Amino acid sequence: MTKEERGKFRVKNAVRAAAEKIGSWKIRTKMLLLLFIMAAISISLFAFLWRHQADAANLLESSGIVTWFDSGEFLEKAEAAAKYYNVPESEDDEEGKKAFEPFLDLMTDDYTGVSIYGRDDGLYRYGRIPAIMNHFIFGSILASSQSILGEQYGTIPLEFANGTYDLIYYSYHRSRFTYPYVIASIILCVAVFLSGILIFLGRMMRRVCVVKDSIVRMSVGDLSSPVPPCGADEIGIVSKELDTLRQTLQENIRRESESRQANQDLITAMSHDLRTPLTVLNGYLEVLKLKRADPDAQEKYVERCLEKASDIKALTDRMFEYALVYEENETADLKPLPVSMLAECLRENCEFIRIAGFAVEGKFEYGTESEIYGDEIMLKRIFSNLFSNILKYGDKKGEVDVRICPECGRIKIRITNLIKKDAADTESNQIGLRSVRKMVEMHQGELYTFVDTNIYTVGIAFDLIHKCSG
Repeated sequence: MTKEERGKFRVKNAVRAAAEKIGSWKIRTKMLLLLFIMAAISISLFAFLWRHQADAANLLESSGIVTWFDSGEFLEKAEAAAKYYNVPESEDDEEGKKAFEPFLDLMTDDYTGVSIYGRDDGLYRYGRIPAIMNHFIFGSILASSQSILGEQYGTIPLEFANGTYDLIYYSYHRSRFTYPYVIASIILCVAVFLSGILIFLGRMMRRVCVVKDSIVRMSVGDLSSPVPPCGADEIGIVSKELDTLRQTLQENIRRESESRQANQDLITAMSHDLRTPLTVLNGYLEVLKLKRADPDAQEKYVERCLEKASDIKALTDRMFEYALVYEENETADLKPLPVSMLAECLRENCEFIRIAGFAVEGKFEYGTESEIYGDEIMLKRIFSNLFSNILKYGDKKGEVDVRICPECGRIKIRITNLIKKDAADTESNQIGLRSVRKMVEMHQGELYTFVDTNIYTVGIAFDLIHKCSG
């Protein structure tokens, strides 16, 4: 890359950086800057047009479109009429002035004036100024510049009846061009000023319309079309955040659809799985009911019925656990419950796993009048899930330790058990524990788990109700 190319490259980068910086300004800042720039351009344009008003008038006259004042015709007319009039002898010659008035009426109008001077002494004799000079605007503002008024003047010796005098004429016919020129200049400058503002507002509105169209598409369910970028100002920020919202909604809908489909597939699969043990169970029960089996085989059929009932219970429990985890509208009906109810529920579950062959050690410490806010049915489901996990993953060689005790204004439940060595190979998706955690959170409680080598501990803490004394 040559030195010249590197220079151009740096200039382009500088321009691009400046454009990006300006693009990140707030719309209010851009608007104020644009107003200042367009006002400066309009004022400068008006000053330029006003300064070249004479050039525009001369251009019209030179092109033959209009003739402001024909000096030749004026002089011929003056020479023809002068020989019939006597010039006043002095400024104080009232009779002479009165007699000379017809000549002035003939040679002057609202835009043309003349003055008569003595040729020998150079003294002013008489004359008339144009009526236009008495107007405020022409007599003060515009009269400060001959080029603006378009003054045309000249001096000629003229033969009057009483001698030769110098006649000075001056015409302001071109000033008739000033009014329309000023109005046209103002209209042009205002148009230039407004054009910049309207172009800016038009661009802003187009960007707003882009965002509006994106919102309309999203409202009818089209989340696949991205929101076009609209700069770095407020509109750009809105479009960027709107696109982020679109992506979030699209992802949430996708996940919800996948979750719904997964739940549907689960229900379909489990419904199919339930038919098999139900069919077998129904067949065994019909055999037992009709007493077609040998007396020695009845006990075997009863065991098989219990086995199929256990399979059905496991499948239905799993369905309920999934339903709890993915159900967003379930709420707990919290009422004051005695802590003794928790203890009784724990004792029942301890007895259940003891019958299954587990050694259980329980320690229950609580106040007889202690209460918590809870949903009795949901609390029973919590402990049923926890003890079902012990049946599934616990090792009967180890002791199950169950404790309940008050601590710092809370009631804490801790359950510890030994984990089977092959528990890692057992299929688990943590649905049971997730449902327990969700139900504990509905009670404004805390749940924690801890694994140390092959010892698994789960703890739950609920707030006690503090009763006011007196």
